[in-house]
Amino acid sequence: MRPLIGITGNQLLEAVPAFSGISVAYTPIGFVKGVQAAGGNPLIIPIGAPETAADYIAKIDGLLLTGGQDVSPNFYGEEPSLHIGATFPLRDDFEMALVEEALKQKKPILAVCRGLQILNVQMGGSLYQDLAHEYPDMRIQHVQKTDFKYATHSVIVMEGSHLHELVGEKLSVNSFHHQALKVVAKGLQPVGYSPDGLVEAVEATDPEQSILAIQWHPETMIPEAKNMRLFFEDLVARAAR
Repeated sequence: MRPLIGITGNQLLEAVPAFSGISVAYTPIGFVKGVQAAGGNPLIIPIGAPETAADYIAKIDGLLLTGGQDVSPNFYGEEPSLHIGATFPLRDDFEMALVEEALKQKKPILAVCRGLQILNVQMGGSLYQDLAHEYPDMRIQHVQKTDFKYATHSVIVMEGSHLHELVGEKLSVNSFHHQALKVVAKGLQPVGYSPDGLVEAVEATDPEQSILAIQWHPETMIPEAKNMRLFFEDLVARAAR
């Protein structure tokens, strides 16, 4: 039986003419196709009440946390800076409940971009609200101007990590984020860094938790980038165990 992978959904907060002004729940198609091509069945989880999270997690075999809005700094004890983007606290609340339940039920997780950030915040970490104004060592472009299907910077991978088993000591990735991990949560360990020292990937310190969280967007680079397919294949394989 194909593993069932829950994919976190988003919501268009503004009316779109293509949908006659109706609010829309969605997820980027790259996540759906990535899971399908890897042998899993995708299930999009719409934003809902936190108390429903346990039921969703019980039904799925693996959780894929997707990208989107900035995570509200209220969840890590800070006031919003002048440079933070749009936040969606209802989504934050729900996804943190999903993470809590996934950890409790020991379901495999793949977290992408915002997904990495919400995972870190839920587990007690914090974020740079805006890299350009808060990270003095920034010396590469983290919001690339090149099409997202192309890689623009490298990630150095730590030896001995699960990520290293997948991709080796270095890989090229795309980049579309103005926030990043600041304090890494206890329970997570950095396993990948950008050339200017930002944490680009983390894994769980607890061997009973199956977590890989990355800052880049593999869903926009498939099917052309074969090494990006590995992330979906890995999640499906972990969910099948």
